[in-house]
Amino acid sequence: MSFPTRRDMFQYAAVAGAGAVGAQAAGPRREVTTYVFVTGANGVAGGDSELALRGHRTVGVTLPGHGPEEQFRLAYQAPQDLEKLATLPSPVAGVTLDDYVEATVDAVRRVSGYGPVILVGGSLGGSTITKAADAVPDLIDLIVYDTAFCCTNLSSPNDYLSTPEGKESLAGSVAAGIIADPRVIGAIRMNWRTNDRRFLDAVKAAFMAEASEGELLAMLNTLLPDESLLVGSADARGRKEAWGRVPRVYIRHTRDRVIPLALQDRMIREADAATPGNKFKIYSVEASHAPTARTYRLITEILHKLAK
Repeated sequence: MSFPTRRDMFQYAAVAGAGAVGAQAAGPRREVTTYVFVTGANGVAGGDSELALRGHRTVGVTLPGHGPEEQFRLAYQAPQDLEKLATLPSPVAGVTLDDYVEATVDAVRRVSGYGPVILVGGSLGGSTITKAADAVPDLIDLIVYDTAFCCTNLSSPNDYLSTPEGKESLAGSVAAGIIADPRVIGAIRMNWRTNDRRFLDAVKAAFMAEASEGELLAMLNTLLPDESLLVGSADARGRKEAWGRVPRVYIRHTRDRVIPLALQDRMIREADAATPGNKFKIYSVEASHAPTARTYRLITEILHKLAK
């Protein structure tokens, strides 16, 4: 006996709804895929305008404490007051992975009645999409890891960064940008708006090596200063019977120096070994951790094709 898929149910509902309005109905409602984007560390909610122009719906999840209006303060503007910034309380103090998952699941529930749902996570957002898929596997048609953490054998992103593959990461090279004692503010606070050349060079090498200076600065100015202390060490593994049965895609960034390619491949192998009947569909782009606009067009093209 075969069970109807979510797509079957949407088509049935559309036809039934069209029939209910009588003979003058124009036809069944067009099924629209919604992409739900979960940002990585220090990111703000955002969608993909090109996907929207191609007829899809896109929505970014606003993670708790990640509203720009919560994080941007006068002391962060130029001229900066670094002494004050070091003591201001953080809106992400005490925020957990469970909080991120709750916000994501809420977004998935709200959009799932309109058509297929593709849940996309980048970088640290991989932890959130894994646990969201674990919570509501029947509401998600596909999960996409865009050079993101996918924890299977080890419990957390921090654990994976401690592996031989993870030790090649340059993420730690930007620690000079921390401007507050995490024990005091309960968060990791970065000064992305500094003009310190050595710091900017380190960020460029780690995150966006192929970018021009303008592209790098534009990217940094979109980042929030504060990120949770707790999410990177939280258990982000999914269950085989829940997360493990949702179809999934991994977009490898072959020039990534934050989540090195060898670490991406390790996480893919471990996930595939855990659920051999549901392996990753893999794509690759020649990109650093944070793609330029030109490179991101390649990612948009991949995402667009996933809806067909």
